[in-house]
Amino acid sequence: GAHGLRARLSPELLEVWKTGAYYHLAHALGLLAVAYLASLRPAADWAGFAMLAGIVLFSGSLYALAWTGVRGWGAVTPIGGLLFLAGWALFALVAARAGAR
Repeated sequence: GAHGLRARLSPELLEVWKTGAYYHLAHALGLLAVAYLASLRPAADWAGFAMLAGIVLFSGSLYALAWTGVRGWGAVTPIGGLLFLAGWALFALVAARAGAR
């Protein structure tokens, strides 16, 4: 997306897009880790739901902001960030409990 959007977006909005893409990729990899853990401990599903919702709200709001230029989308971004944190905290909790048994 960043290469194709270079001619359409300002440098500032292109950086917003790149930030969304970076966190999208990082948490997509996190979802792979959650999927493995969920195969061992089904309680890890909640971590996956939180990460997926974080991707939609965090990265999605940054994509929408970059594409439309509407700054109001920035108000949604922190909610996605909190969901990312919740997803990782749940992942750590389930993983620690799995390791303790």
